[in-house]
Amino acid sequence: MMDIFNNHKTIRKYTDKAIEPQLLNQILEAGVRASTTGNMQVYSVVVTQDDEMKEKLSPCHFNQPMIKQAPVTLTFCADFNRFNKWCLQNKAVPGYDNFLSFVTAAIDALLVAQNVCIAAESKGLGICYVGTTTYLADKIIDVLNLPKGVVPITTVTLGYPDENPEQADRLPLEAVVHHETYQDYSEEKISELYGEKENLEANKAFVKENDKESLAQVFTDVRYKKADNEHFSKVLLDVLKNQGFM
Repeated sequence: MMDIFNNHKTIRKYTDKAIEPQLLNQILEAGVRASTTGNMQVYSVVVTQDDEMKEKLSPCHFNQPMIKQAPVTLTFCADFNRFNKWCLQNKAVPGYDNFLSFVTAAIDALLVAQNVCIAAESKGLGICYVGTTTYLADKIIDVLNLPKGVVPITTVTLGYPDENPEQADRLPLEAVVHHETYQDYSEEKISELYGEKENLEANKAFVKENDKESLAQVFTDVRYKKADNEHFSKVLLDVLKNQGFM
């Protein structure tokens, strides 16, 4: 089992082999065994396999090719809609129209997503988390017909791998694990912890290609810019208001 974790790679290219319905159901069953707050299961998973639906969903993810190429795309949603209806049908007054409840449901959805990914990889499938789900959540809501109380949180593409990429680098364990209390970082420690990442040939190439002085600038000036973060933050906050969480 540890090999599944330690050998994880992001797969963005897939063969045209379909995922058998029984296998997909097994993977989803493993997903919903994830831990959940209060055993409420305040999440939903939308399975997209139809080519026409993939065409509609693709622009919501800036037309990243794996959305249309993967045999299965899964959208994991924070969902209090179902639970609220159950409460109302049983003379209980739900109090989940607030930000804390959104966070609760978002965590639930992410736990399910990770369970699904581990289960899929254990069966020889490749997976890719699509990090753009919350950027254009309003458009995904329209495409997937998500009612009030439901917000898309993350997306995963699934399929049989058609590539074998290099494994992505990770910071050393000491960079992210703190014992007993948080230990803040000196400038020297930061340089030490990020040194290996900065010296990878691929990352050096990123710096050169983007005409930047450092890898950090590639992140702040090219990949995840302040203006973009602020714009998509507003989009997401508007979504939370419209969907009844704010």
